[in-house]
Amino acid sequence: MKIDTKYHGEIEVPSEDILTFEHGIPGFGEEKQFVLLQLPENEWFYILQSVKTSQLGFVVTDPFMFFKEYDFELDQSSVEFLGNPSEKEVQVLSILTVREALHESTANLQAPIIVNLANRKGKQVILTSSDYQTKHLIFAQHAGKKG
Repeated sequence: MKIDTKYHGEIEVPSEDILTFEHGIPGFGEEKQFVLLQLPENEWFYILQSVKTSQLGFVVTDPFMFFKEYDFELDQSSVEFLGNPSEKEVQVLSILTVREALHESTANLQAPIIVNLANRKGKQVILTSSDYQTKHLIFAQHAGKKG
């Protein structure tokens, strides 16, 4: 399937690469299908690109690359919603707010995106019983610590 993207122009995406967010992403409830695209020449950042809306692409990353101690427990209803994936089948992503001065960029650790790689279902989960916030500096000296 061909899609228009925010950062990659028009590209061909295999249908098996499409991630389905049945309830959308908070604030974008009508957006149900996304694809994860690698940024060229960059191993840290990806674009979570809407299949339907070309200008909707979130910059995301694996939060464990920047926050080694990042840890949370997924609530049972989210686990069931995603199809009861095993730990190996789960990919965790954080949406970034990228600033012009890259060292000021932040990650949303309070609302990780969880993807079941086996069935391609995704969900953004809001962690309510944690100290994580929506803006953690990703290039801070103490990036491995909460706060």
